[in-house]
Parts: sequence; structure tokens; C-alpha cells
Amino acid sequence: MVPLVKPALRRGWRDLNTVQFGMTPAHALTLGPMDTATGSFLDLLNGTRGLPLLREEGRRMDLPDGHVDALVERLARAGLVDDARGGGPAAEALRAKKDVLDRLRPDLASLSLTTSGPGEAIRLLAARRSLRVQVRGAGRVGTVLAALLSGAGVGEVEVRDVGSVEPGDVAPGGLPAESVGDRRQEAARQAVRRSAPDRPERRGPRTPLAGDDQGLSLVILAPRDDVDVHAPAPSAADPLIASGTPHLYVGVVEATGLVGPFVLPGETGCAGCLHEARTDRDQTWPRLVAQWRSGRPRRERACDLALATTVAGLAAAHALAFLDGRVPSSAGARWEVSLPALNWHARPVWGHPACPCGAAEKGKEEHTSTDEDPHETMMVQRSSKEFRRRTDAARLAGTWRAHV
Repeated sequence: MVPLVKPALRRGWRDLNTVQFGMTPAHALTLGPMDTATGSFLDLLNGTRGLPLLREEGRRMDLPDGHVDALVERLARAGLVDDARGGGPAAEALRAKKDVLDRLRPDLASLSLTTSGPGEAIRLLAARRSLRVQVRGAGRVGTVLAALLSGAGVGEVEVRDVGSVEPGDVAPGGLPAESVGDRRQEAARQAVRRSAPDRPERRGPRTPLAGDDQGLSLVILAPRDDVDVHAPAPSAADPLIASGTPHLYVGVVEATGLVGPFVLPGETGCAGCLHEARTDRDQTWPRLVAQWRSGRPRRERACDLALATTVAGLAAAHALAFLDGRVPSSAGARWEVSLPALNWHARPVWGHPACPCGAAEKGKEEHTSTDEDPHETMMVQRSSKEFRRRTDAARLAGTWRAHV
């Protein structure tokens, strides 16, 4: 291990014996009591020395035997130290691509704040390069979202759509003005390639029998049609439900942005569950949807540029959280925000017994059974609890959450 105090956390002394790592309430921790020599030793945990060299430096500074190892272990338990050489073979391959890693260093620094284990951040960042995501819809939301995922290091981001680019599709970070009139799908794919830190590895050809869903880590449905955003057709996701492919709904309808639900097939509520629940609350809902779908297509659809970009950014963050192994808050929920107030709120999307996806039955099992362990999709929540327990243990030894 080559210890590195996480550089994304600013450090400051609260008094002569207590040091604070980080500024915001979500990440700030304090460590104490700490003597002056140990405080000076922290500067040596910069990712350039392994433990043997650090022990030698500790002896030169007259630190007690075992003090260096205990300090590094204490910092690691608190999630404050990284491993400058950790992360495994994929991480080492990423380090070898200096230009690529330099592009992704801000993302790596951010991941280091949301992971606890040394070397875990770069392991997750390197793992993104092997993932494949498909975005269906290349409008103001879908293209920006796809470019964000590509820029964040996702190895293969496919965009699917039809038609030609229109002037109203142009957006900073998405489709450029010079693409107006070009094939929408190809223009969106070019935007994705421009955003990528490097070229993704070539994959073997997919067989026709395997279908388009083969090897997909995630599908994001970002339709340009406002009805499809507001009332997604359950049948459009039937192949995804059948294949067990996670998928996320996102878009803008009128002056409202929507992110979710994030569907874990058979685990969380889907578009079918959403439709059935709406029908339960309002018996005229199917009639309204039928009228909206059969009406004359609108030439002008409302899609505020700033709102669309905001929605794309939040959706990308939820997608990356899932790809990094977490369960985003849009799983089983739909985040909504409307102009001009811009107050985000989440509406739950429960599994519905009339929907064949199976989420309702799964939810019933999880609520009624106390003998079985939670499903693997809850693994990250368990890891979070374990991390809190480790952090609490560290606080007993003088490390605690800072109130800032």
C-alpha cells in the first residue's frame, strides 16, 4: 500500500490538537487529539512512499514504534486515506494512460469522497471503461446525457434515434448548430465521441440472435415526445423487463423535468406499475393518454434549455451511481422539478399487483419475510451501514463527524 491522504479533502486545524478533513457536512471529519509531530507527518502521506519508507521517516521524527501503522490504519478506517497504487490491473492500465487519467482526475477525486476503501475510487473509475450504456432519444436531454456519461469515462455509450437534427435540438454540450439537417443518431454519436476521454476498446461483433440488449449495463429512455416522457408506454420496455436490463426514464414535459423511475426489473416499480397506479387514482387516465397519443403531432414542444440540461445532469449522476454499484434514489421513485420554482421532489413508484413485472410480489416478500437476507441490489445499502459502523468505531478513538 502507498498511502495518500485524499487530496480532495481540504485540511485545517480546529485547535492545536484537532485537525479537520473536508469542509462540507457530508464529508467533513475531525481527528484528534493529534500532537505536532503526527500533524507534520500527515504531509508525508502524499502517495510517494510505501509503508516501509514511511516507517523510516517516522523513526527520524522520533515517532513511537507502530505509530505510523496505527495512524494509517486509523485514517483508512475513517475513509480518509487512499492507495496510490491500488485498484487492481484495470486501474493500473488506466494510470498508464496519463492523458486519459488527467481528463478524469476531477471525477476520480469526487469518487474518492464517496468511497471508503483505499484504491476503491480508481477501481470504480477504471471499471466504467468496460461498461456499455444505451441512450434512446437524441434531443436536448438525451444527447447531453449521453455526452456526460461518455465524458465521465463510460467506455461505450450508444445513442438511438431517428430523423434529422432540427434547430431546436441544438444545445451546449449536445448537438452543435452545424449538425442541423444531419441524421440525428449519427450527430449524437459524434457528440459522444467528442466527449470521450479516449477511444473505447473495440468489441467483438454482436450476433443478430443476441439482440440489441446484449451486454448492456443500462438503458436510458430519453424520448423527445412529451407524451412518452409523461406517460411512458409499458410495452416499449417489455424486452428490457424480459431480459432483466436495468433502465431509467428521463425527459422534459411542458415545463417539468422528470428523472425516474430507475427500474431494476422484478425489484422496483416500472412504467407498467406507474400506469396502473395512475389508473387506480384516476379512471379517466387511459382515456387521456389515448387522446394525447392520437392527437395531431405538435410542431413546437416546450423544452427549456436550462431545465433540459439540469435534468440531463441529474440523470447522468443517477446512472453513474448505479454503474458504480449503488442504488440511486430514483429506483422506485420519480424525481420531478418544475419551472419557475425549481423545487425537486420525489414521487414513489411502487410495484403494482396488476403489472406482470413482478415488483409488487418482490416488495411483498421483502416486507413480510424477516428470515431472508435482502436481495443483492441492496448490497450497497448494507455496505453503507458497514462503513458507518467502521466510522463510528474510529470516532471512539478520536475521529468524529464535524458539525460545519
